[in-house]
Amino acid sequence: MKKWMITTFAAITLAGCADIPNYQSAIKTPPPENLVGNWQTMGPQKGLVSKEAIASLIITPEGDTLDCRQWQRVIAKPGKVTQFSGDWVNVNNEVRVMPLELEGTELHYDKLTLQKVQQPTVECQQALAHEDAAATPEDKPKASGTSSKNHHKASFKNAKS
Repeated sequence: MKKWMITTFAAITLAGCADIPNYQSAIKTPPPENLVGNWQTMGPQKGLVSKEAIASLIITPEGDTLDCRQWQRVIAKPGKVTQFSGDWVNVNNEVRVMPLELEGTELHYDKLTLQKVQQPTVECQQALAHEDAAATPEDKPKASGTSSKNHHKASFKNAKS
């Protein structure tokens, strides 16, 4: 039984699980300039669910990130860049810690190889705009005659107004 526990602990440690207790405790750190930008997979990759799937990682100069995966739908997870044990990592809002390893012009991240692109896909731009809107303070003054219930309708694809 002890062998099984040691093997499990070693597997978890080697898998990149870090001891960050919660998302708020990870300190957002401005990344090096060569990590900042829009990164995207090119072609099929083993780390994605399908050969048609696309992964994007947006890294801002302030250290905010958006991990955007799209295939039949878009899944976007906000995060932040920080240093952990001397390495640059992305910590997403689910406290998943993934190393950011730059090798020449390729970024290795979460079993993916990404290349820098001018701008993210339209779907990821929409997800980023949605995240930015969600991050704005709720207590800012509203224009008269507007309802808070209608502000999400335009952010969903194929939504009816």
